[in-house]
Amino acid sequence: MRILTFDIEDWFHFLEHSSTRDEIQWKDFQPRVRQNTANILEFLEKHNQKATFFIIGWIAAKNPGLVKEIADAGHEIGMHSYSHQLIWQQTPEEFRQDLLRNIGVLEDQLGYKVDKYRAPGFSVKSSNLWAFDVLAEAGIMTDASIFPATRAHGGMPTFPHNFPCIIQHNGISIKEFPVNYNNIAGLRTVLAGGGYFRFWPYQMIRHYTKHSPYTMSYFHPRDFDIMQPVLDDLGPYRRFRAYYGLSSSQHKLERWISEFPFTDLRTADTAINWATAAVVQL
Repeated sequence: MRILTFDIEDWFHFLEHSSTRDEIQWKDFQPRVRQNTANILEFLEKHNQKATFFIIGWIAAKNPGLVKEIADAGHEIGMHSYSHQLIWQQTPEEFRQDLLRNIGVLEDQLGYKVDKYRAPGFSVKSSNLWAFDVLAEAGIMTDASIFPATRAHGGMPTFPHNFPCIIQHNGISIKEFPVNYNNIAGLRTVLAGGGYFRFWPYQMIRHYTKHSPYTMSYFHPRDFDIMQPVLDDLGPYRRFRAYYGLSSSQHKLERWISEFPFTDLRTADTAINWATAAVVQL
């Protein structure tokens, strides 16, 4: 099972960075997300490939028609928060209000229910498991927020499964599609998304994809935008992570989806017998 997903953010949506912190700062940057998303839709159409798009509500509100264009092309719509803030930096009520704004703008534009979610920065951690309670309360059926390895903005390196499962917490149940990892030199290593995908050699990605029963990918429009501006105030390491491999990333992805069959999250969801799925008590 290989799943293709995109997190629809703009090039300046850097987390935990002082000059790109929130909506007040974002207005100072020239948006590129609409054209970059159109480019993604074009190459997906060329390959007859469907995907799930997790969309920031702020982007949906600022770009009328974009969400409908994605859906009309046959792709699934999910939520990626309204204001792209890390969950562990919010209170449960702040998270609830952000989630409800995200739901409202997407469902108003689509005219139907949206029930899948991914947290900004995969920021569901062991310290803020209450996020699952809020998601379930708001009608979210399927989550893709678990990063079962060490990560700067989130991550849950002790998460016990490397495949779809059911999370139970405080009496609620939610279907979880975690990012997958591979054990390389004794470390949980992610290959299939964002800067990781841009960094690792294609032959290495190909090898582990071939031998993995489950792959959850995630990409952003900026991962393929070679003309995007460079933020002046990024440190050397973060600049490397943000801009390395941009010139080859689209060719790399197109080769990947040509060599391996991928599907969107809703198709993968229906293919799983959830009655026999593993259950994780958190």
